[in-house]
Amino acid sequence: MKQLLEKHFGKFWLALVFAFLYLPLLFMIVFSFNSTRQDARFTGFSLRWYEALARDSKIVEGFWLSLKIATVTGLLSAVLATFAAFVLVRYRRFFGRTVFSGMVNAPLVMPEVIIGLSLLLLFVGTQNFFGFPQRGMFTIILGHTLLGMAYGMVVIQSRLMEMNRSIEEAAMDLGARPMQVFFLVTLPNIFQAILAAFLLAFTLSFDDVVIAEFLSGPGVNTLPQVIFGYARRGINPTIYAAATLLIVTVTIVVIAYAVWVARATRRRDREIAAATRAETVALSTG
Repeated sequence: MKQLLEKHFGKFWLALVFAFLYLPLLFMIVFSFNSTRQDARFTGFSLRWYEALARDSKIVEGFWLSLKIATVTGLLSAVLATFAAFVLVRYRRFFGRTVFSGMVNAPLVMPEVIIGLSLLLLFVGTQNFFGFPQRGMFTIILGHTLLGMAYGMVVIQSRLMEMNRSIEEAAMDLGARPMQVFFLVTLPNIFQAILAAFLLAFTLSFDDVVIAEFLSGPGVNTLPQVIFGYARRGINPTIYAAATLLIVTVTIVVIAYAVWVARATRRRDREIAAATRAETVALSTG
């Protein structure tokens, strides 16, 4: 018995961890099909809450608003994170590098409440002085971009540090200008990291409620804000239906991305192996 326990202890512990993480989600998905508002007893299968979700204008409008904000945030975060990571990795010494690095990484360790409050004070002061910007979608995008850029930079920076610079040097030896080297050599090699940064920033933006609460204006409510408002008023299985659809969508996207990365990796390995064989044959015949 002791040997059996020692042999399967790791699997048992892993199963407990997965159960702790995913059983609540499973229960939520099951009760999204419940025929009544009961959250402790399943009374029968029904799609009434999905029908109610389609008729709930607040959730539908909040979803489209969150999707727009998350998409713009992901694009801005990926672009700014790429520039920031490139500067920090490729240029080791320049005036203000320490301050720049600290400011870019600060959102990683700063509580979102502090970020949201600081940005609120900044935008209120700016609005009082210049009359712009009005709190709403634009200010939420700015706040989410600040957070998403910090996380995206970590991903892209690690990829740049692992990248072999000899291919960039070879391109410059062949006459390519720095801008051409970046777009034709560096960018394709770090594209997967940029895509990962985009997805990370998109997810953080779509999921955020703290910063959005501080920076949203009247009549501007993202999906997490709407769900949080419903949850504070009591049990509403419509929330379960919305969360279930989000879980299914995210799962499909993650699986599709994993399959795409695996195929791209296998294709690159085959190309490298073919190039190696061709070089070996050329050397042996030469």
